[in-house]
Amino acid sequence: MTLVAHVRDLRVEIDGRPIVDGVSLAAQAGRITAVIGPSGSGKTTTGLALLGEYPAGAVVDGEVHTPAGPVGYIPQHPASVLNPARRVGALLADIAARQRGDRLERRRRVDEALHLAQIPDPEATLRRFPHQLSGGQQQRVVLAQALLLGARVIVADEPTTGQDALTKQGVVAELAAVAARGIAVVLLSHDLDVVGELADEVVEMRNGRVVNRGPASSVLEVLEPEQLSAARTPRTRGPMRLETRSLTARHRTARGAVEVLSGIGVSVAAGECLALVGRSGSGKTTLGRCLAGLHCTYEGTVLLDGTPLPRSLRSRRRAELAAVQYVFQDAKAAFDEHRPVLDQVARSAVRLRGAAPGEARRAALRTLGEFGLGETLAGRRPGELSGGELQRAALARALLAGPQVLICDEITSGLDPATRTTILDALARLRERAELSLVFITHDIAAADALADRIAVLDSGRIVEAGPARELIETPRHAITKELLSASLATLPGSPPGC
Repeated sequence: MTLVAHVRDLRVEIDGRPIVDGVSLAAQAGRITAVIGPSGSGKTTTGLALLGEYPAGAVVDGEVHTPAGPVGYIPQHPASVLNPARRVGALLADIAARQRGDRLERRRRVDEALHLAQIPDPEATLRRFPHQLSGGQQQRVVLAQALLLGARVIVADEPTTGQDALTKQGVVAELAAVAARGIAVVLLSHDLDVVGELADEVVEMRNGRVVNRGPASSVLEVLEPEQLSAARTPRTRGPMRLETRSLTARHRTARGAVEVLSGIGVSVAAGECLALVGRSGSGKTTLGRCLAGLHCTYEGTVLLDGTPLPRSLRSRRRAELAAVQYVFQDAKAAFDEHRPVLDQVARSAVRLRGAAPGEARRAALRTLGEFGLGETLAGRRPGELSGGELQRAALARALLAGPQVLICDEITSGLDPATRTTILDALARLRERAELSLVFITHDIAAADALADRIAVLDSGRIVEAGPARELIETPRHAITKELLSASLATLPGSPPGC
């Protein structure tokens, strides 16, 4: 095997605390090495070391060598590395222009990269801006950029985060195709099903150290499978807390408005959880953003306790802002990188509930502690926390507003099993204790089964099936629902027959 990159005895310290301690890793041409472990174990820091990138103020020791050339990076949230003001075609053309060759040769290389990244309908994709693509499409564009740069190593950081099961299968196929071209892939992931399907070697990390390594089969077989609680016992629906009537939403493009939601009618009662599921790009996040006032280009009505809510966030009163809180999938982008996390969480209570600063700080510490984030960790800036830790902090910040409705956009994706279970259990307790209504946007059918009372399935901007969660999972009627469930639940213990 040809060694194309390696890390030897890497140690990374921040403020005297090692976040990576003595880690060694080898990337070989045509092979996939997976790095697994809980949030905060040092996976991303190790992966970014291959690109020569480290947290601000880090003290680094050890050796990182990439003799084969450039290293490509696919981040957990690919939109963060795409220029939002430029169309995809222009982004790729700029990269191709840095290399030799005439215009036809450069276009040939772009087409080849698009094909290898398995981007469907490439001509349409080239005309769009990044925000007009689903997360899975953005990810493939970032992969195409790396391939155009001639990367011999690809670091893929949680590439299946926030993807439906069908899109995950596409991610597996595209990474396998990249490896088949002789490119080394370093896969950072919590998704053990994907790791088991793709990886040649698995490196397990905990607390910044390697605790196990070897062939995928030998490492994964000793890991205990995740256990989620059974679905909630159905109960009588209370008064409607939040509902939409005939909601039709559009995105503005250079060629005019494009309809992304059509005639949506959903409702969630007090203390109830509604899960929105569907393929990537089906409209789930746009619907959640309409509910929260983050997307105002729509017709129809959103009602809170029977009273219409203003479309725009800017037009909502403080009580309305506090009542409907949104927890973003990309938690890092939702925090100010220059201020301690604790201060930002506490500010939610000050700004939206009028709490005194001291009271808000105590409430923030208490809530963060319930999610396993102590005062020392919470006092750090966002860049010093892992993605999973930031996701828990984002949830705590939303809860400090004292909401009636919490909209959770893929908040369990990209989390290790223990953290995922902690968050689901906390949400279940909050619903019982505070009659909190949840809109749970997810591709995680197992999590929806454990938490949701009702499920609505979206496809191409329309609701194709809706009903009680257990009933819909056991007897799906629509082809899309059957397809999603068969891809998601087939490997889970205790899966319903026929799914």
